[in-house]
Amino acid sequence: MERILPYLLFVPLAYLLGAVPFGFLIARARGIDIRTVGSGNIGATNVLRSVGKSWGILTLVLDALKGLLPALGFPILARTIFDLDDGSIMRVVCGCTAVLGHNYPVYLKFKGGKGVATTAGALIGIAPTALLVGLITFAVVFGVSRMVALGSISAAIVIPIASWWLYHGENHLTPAVLTVLGILVIWRHRANIGRILNGKENRIEFRKQKSEKT
Repeated sequence: MERILPYLLFVPLAYLLGAVPFGFLIARARGIDIRTVGSGNIGATNVLRSVGKSWGILTLVLDALKGLLPALGFPILARTIFDLDDGSIMRVVCGCTAVLGHNYPVYLKFKGGKGVATTAGALIGIAPTALLVGLITFAVVFGVSRMVALGSISAAIVIPIASWWLYHGENHLTPAVLTVLGILVIWRHRANIGRILNGKENRIEFRKQKSEKT
């Protein structure tokens, strides 16, 4: 019971924190229902396009923190309060639960985002080296294609592969969970995959945005 109690406390908290729809709240504060503009997604990319660059960056940071705090902070609290030190299990469980909260938030009738930023935040606490590989992949693919979705999908493929190579000697839990998270990210991008294949996916053109402002 002493080992279960921390999970009974921190896992629901991880979900409720992950479910906070920062993109929706930020856009609503600017008088916009983010669900009715652009792609209709509550994530940072749609906020950037529909509300503004600075608000998109703020959404990205806050969404990442939703994954980072449960994955990194909750295990520390569990060790401090309950003297629970179970290796990577608490990090993995709380980080994944936060991602599920973002993707299926109770506050928005379980209609949430795609989980990329929140997953990245969780991976800082769970598997930072694999995350670095994923970020490099994202940067290269996005730099060439200017498609956030394609960069995210590519990172979601590469991170699980990297994790099996990097962490298989330590345990199988981390790479197995990262594989599931990668599949979830790809599944949440299934509409984007269709648009990419049809040549209709939106691209971010920085030069164009700059010229429009001048």
